[in-house]
Amino acid sequence: MSSKRSHFTSKLTLIFIILVSLVANNVAMRLVLQRVKSASVRVEGQTVSSIGPGVMALVGLHENDNEDNLRECCKKLLAAKLWENDNGGQWRHGVKQRNLEVLCVSQFTLYGKLSKKNQPDYKLAMKSVPARALYNQFLNMLKESYEEDKIFDGKFGEMMDVELVNDGPVTIVIDSEPLGQNAAEKG
Repeated sequence: MSSKRSHFTSKLTLIFIILVSLVANNVAMRLVLQRVKSASVRVEGQTVSSIGPGVMALVGLHENDNEDNLRECCKKLLAAKLWENDNGGQWRHGVKQRNLEVLCVSQFTLYGKLSKKNQPDYKLAMKSVPARALYNQFLNMLKESYEEDKIFDGKFGEMMDVELVNDGPVTIVIDSEPLGQNAAEKG
């Protein structure tokens, strides 16, 4: 009986290790939020977007991202409490409560890693064509969840000059939950 139990325990351990490695390697959408006094994007010397006080969000899409990741990051970006309230209470208000603007900048390099030769490797980033579609869907979600005239972006796939004046500085990294992680945690 003990050998059967040991064999069963070994199988459970192996299954657990496989599941943990799948979840650990299944990274999802990434945002880098910066509280700003102002920010702008120029392409070929022309300003394509600029905002006053608000948030500049660098947006990185992982190769496995889907609509659920977009929804989660949209919700977290708009709910991030990066400002004090009227009574001076720290970290109480988000962009919506303050009626501020958001500038999104697509940035596949958020999923860059250095190879053994110290060269950038972006294989975890979503490929350009599906990334453009998901990025535009993310922008639409933000506009629908907030106010369309408060959401701005750079130019997807273009070389951009991004300028900002940090407020604080306050910088927050948001990673959406990897697929299946909530189910594994609840189970």
